[in-house]
Amino acid sequence: MFIANFVLIIIIAYLLGSIPTGYWLGRMKGVDIRKFGSGNIGMTNVLRVLGKPYALLTFIVDVAKGTVAVTLLPWLFHTSEPWMKVLAGLAAVCGHNWTIFLKFKGGKGVATSAGVFLGLAWQPTLLVLGIFGIVLAISRYVSLGSLGAAVSFPILVVLVDQNILYIILSILLALFILVRHRSNIKRLLAGTENKFSLKKKP
Repeated sequence: MFIANFVLIIIIAYLLGSIPTGYWLGRMKGVDIRKFGSGNIGMTNVLRVLGKPYALLTFIVDVAKGTVAVTLLPWLFHTSEPWMKVLAGLAAVCGHNWTIFLKFKGGKGVATSAGVFLGLAWQPTLLVLGIFGIVLAISRYVSLGSLGAAVSFPILVVLVDQNILYIILSILLALFILVRHRSNIKRLLAGTENKFSLKKKP
């Protein structure tokens, strides 16, 4: 029974994370979000292509995927084991980054990673969201804010929470975010990265 529950939690967490929110919202409007803007299915590109209401909804759902995976799922299966929650969170982020619904191509994992740690350790998560906001406000680059948050995240988890499993997970998710932002890093270095704007692009 324990092994069956473990497998089910991981599978459900992955499928939950796999929900391609931005893509499905775009399809509801007859738009393939991957063919416009940066081609990403995350909140920033949804904002550029579909506008603020859809971007906000994308962000909320993508965050919720991570939070539900580490809170509601373990509760439903009557487990409070930290390592089970950590694996469920990792599965949810993997689902978001490599979704089964889009031939294993997905987002960059920032919002879902934030959702995972909102459920596991909310204090360092709020601090890192503050760092993201400060970097974004100064630079107007969402990608730079995400990279700054990713680099600082494991440090804050070490300082604030100190749970070894959460530290390991924070390092893994930070590495995921850095790797998924390879193209953004190249554009930042080349000076061709798009700056953040609340206006929908035509």
